[in-house]
Amino acid sequence: MIGYLKGTVAGVVKNTGNRVFLSLEVNQVGYDLQIVPRMVQQLPAIGESVQVFTHLQVREDQMVLYGFSSYAERDLFRQLIGVSGIGSQLAIALLDTLEMSELVQAIVRENTRLLAKAPGVGKKTAERICLELRTKLAEWRKQVGLSPSVAAGLKPAVQEDVEMTLLALGYTSSEVMQALSALSEQADASTEMPVEEWIRRAIASLSEP
Repeated sequence: MIGYLKGTVAGVVKNTGNRVFLSLEVNQVGYDLQIVPRMVQQLPAIGESVQVFTHLQVREDQMVLYGFSSYAERDLFRQLIGVSGIGSQLAIALLDTLEMSELVQAIVRENTRLLAKAPGVGKKTAERICLELRTKLAEWRKQVGLSPSVAAGLKPAVQEDVEMTLLALGYTSSEVMQALSALSEQADASTEMPVEEWIRRAIASLSEP
């Protein structure tokens, strides 16, 4: 319903439940959005302009507006709350505990130990997140038509993980293919490199001007 809000920062409040709320003034209307605590570090000063991507949760007794620093973060939040047993606060905790790239890689690589670092996320919950979201990401990867062939220097399983991670981080299919092409041309690339290094290099190549 509300894709994003662009306005001025009116204030930030942290309540007793360790939840952080951003007050955003948009056209003389104040919106209170629950945000990922780490987002506070990225916010401009009070009175300055900022764009926040939003998700509106409607329940019988209340409506809550959640705010995120990027479209990809908002999309990952939606994917997380779509997992059985994962509520909005657990999803916020995951996004706050791990950087976006770390969280996606943990899901793709089925690193339940890393996911379990988030408050309230136990081993079984972490396993469920990996199972359900990795399946969705794999289906998404096929739908966008990636991987007609394996890029030079990458093992098929590694390429699959790289592609799913980049897609979940908000990169388009064309950007993913661009990154794979750049990786295949790196002289020092080795098939023995861990997938985390391939992903780091892919993101670095896409960040270049």
